[in-house]
Amino acid sequence: MQIKDLTQYLEKLAPTAYQESYDNAGLIVGNPNDEIRGVLVTLDSTEEVIEEAIQKGCNLVIAHHPIVFKGLKRLTGKNYVERTIIKAIKNDVAIYAIHTNLDNVVGGVNFKIAEKLGLQNVKILAPKGDTLMKLVVFVPVERTGQLLDELYKAGAGQIGNYSNCSFRVEGVGTFKPNQAANPFIGQSGVQEEVEENRIEVIFPSFVQGPILAAMRRGHPYEEIAYYVSSLDNNNQEVGSGAIGELAQAIDENAFLTYLKEKMSVNVVRHTKLLHKPIKRIAVCGGAGGFLLGDAIAQKADIFITADYKYHEFFDADNRIIIADIGHYESEQFTKDLLKDYISKKFTNFAVHLSEIITNPIEYF
Repeated sequence: MQIKDLTQYLEKLAPTAYQESYDNAGLIVGNPNDEIRGVLVTLDSTEEVIEEAIQKGCNLVIAHHPIVFKGLKRLTGKNYVERTIIKAIKNDVAIYAIHTNLDNVVGGVNFKIAEKLGLQNVKILAPKGDTLMKLVVFVPVERTGQLLDELYKAGAGQIGNYSNCSFRVEGVGTFKPNQAANPFIGQSGVQEEVEENRIEVIFPSFVQGPILAAMRRGHPYEEIAYYVSSLDNNNQEVGSGAIGELAQAIDENAFLTYLKEKMSVNVVRHTKLLHKPIKRIAVCGGAGGFLLGDAIAQKADIFITADYKYHEFFDADNRIIIADIGHYESEQFTKDLLKDYISKKFTNFAVHLSEIITNPIEYF
């Protein structure tokens, strides 16, 4: 099993196209064609983690946070980033990062937090726009099924929990082939009328190339009548944060105790309590302050995230409770998410959870 086999599988869950513009998700160190001997899953790549991988016979580290965010001009070992990269290269350990793309998908980091808290009816808190496109194509009625099968296999027609979604309407297509044409139906120089279906399917914009290739494979015409358009619709499968509900509302103090227990934290920094029950909960692993407005707009009782600064807590303004549980703490169960996902597919190599606590923050 090669590294690229695993990374391609991970990118089915969290396509790299969904990472934020500042991010550096993907294979950072290593040859994608190398055979996998073992995998170590971690939140951060550090020198200690690379050493742990070596000791456990793993030649691939899957990390949530990229070890390299900006371009490296030199590798002299002057800082922990360079030393980690050098150690990985010297020991043939590949490093793959699955960061904001895993934050931004259903079933990703925020859905793992929601699972730990026992939330129901979980959905994306702030869905993204400009990630969907629509294909409209005209095909002879009798070839409709064949064309749709190809489009579905390429990734079209997935809407939430529903697959193979399309719309069609029947009409009459007209054309007149010239002498150089090689028509599937009709004769050169003769006006033709054909019973056709107008097919419409939605697909993620990053798979436009494969979708159009599938259309050409499944379509009988020499010249295909089609058009592609971008959609302004929010993509309910892609976006930031998550929101859900407890089965039953509970007291604020009881919920904070519950939060500490479920997320394995000792400290919760929070705004003042509002003296009303907690039921609707918004979450965002890591630094999620930019989602406060979305949490308020969706009537969350509490917003659980990390990396809040002093003055930002005032933005709660008695409309919501902000609970900062720490960056590492909010994302620590991402390791379990990744291990479980990988283990469902691959059983021919060992997948280990890192035993190194990479949290740079300690509490006294």
